[in-house]
Amino acid sequence: MFENLLPTEEIRQKIINKITDEFDFIKTEKIGESVCGRNIDLISIGNSENAAIWVGAHHGLEWITTLLLFEFFYDICKNVKFNENIHGIDVKSKIEKRGLVILPCLNPDGVEIAINGFKSVPKDELPIKNIDDELSKKWQSNANGVDLNHNYNAGWEALHKLERQNKILSPRHTRYGGNAPESEPETKALTDFCRKNNFEYALAFHSQGEEIYWNYGERTPENSEKFAEIFALMGGYKVSKPEGLAVGGGFKDWFIEEFGKPAFTIEVGLGENPLPIEEFPKIYNKIKTALYFCALV
Repeated sequence: MFENLLPTEEIRQKIINKITDEFDFIKTEKIGESVCGRNIDLISIGNSENAAIWVGAHHGLEWITTLLLFEFFYDICKNVKFNENIHGIDVKSKIEKRGLVILPCLNPDGVEIAINGFKSVPKDELPIKNIDDELSKKWQSNANGVDLNHNYNAGWEALHKLERQNKILSPRHTRYGGNAPESEPETKALTDFCRKNNFEYALAFHSQGEEIYWNYGERTPENSEKFAEIFALMGGYKVSKPEGLAVGGGFKDWFIEEFGKPAFTIEVGLGENPLPIEEFPKIYNKIKTALYFCALV
């Protein structure tokens, strides 16, 4: 449905409008704004009192995760509308018991930079001076030059120390975690929203590697590894543990630390970011059954 679309701000709004026009049983909500004032929107279906939250595009170059979440949400909506069974499961009945909240794009400024270059961001918003558009082709951070998946309050101090050891000292295109956890409006919007809701579990979608990460510290639930193993089996992915600068500071880590509930990072696709738009159907079809498992178990 959405495989040929680059998910710029304009296109994301058109997709949301299409979904809301076609399905009258979903909800939309703005939970905050980015550094440059772009909306951080979510769409949801089913029982909001007992829901899961799935988040895409923490990183600018990883915009393909936004398309993946829109595509899956659209498929779920069709299943509900037409009372369809998937793999013998009544989708409508399951969704009525546990809802699904999708945040397709947490980092709208970063995605805009990655797709359209720095002309999409006011010059006075950027902390990095004397930039050229070659840097936009590597851009993962938000408009403040902060890597949102290094900005959560879970092992942030240790990660910040490791950043300094690796000469990551100030705002840049990737891996700088900010001057404090939750310093960025995007991460603050998501953490505040999660604290107000009783989500059963969380998925954070990234690219690339065809991997799933499941653990963080002593509050990791006992069933998390088994869930990850089933997902990996269904999707042809592998279960992995992050290392080095990928440990701590992330949304998965924070969700586990904050709530003691399952959270997972899913690295979709293989290759070099940004993954080619032409690869989207292959990426989605490979993982689709595993996504249904996550949504309907």
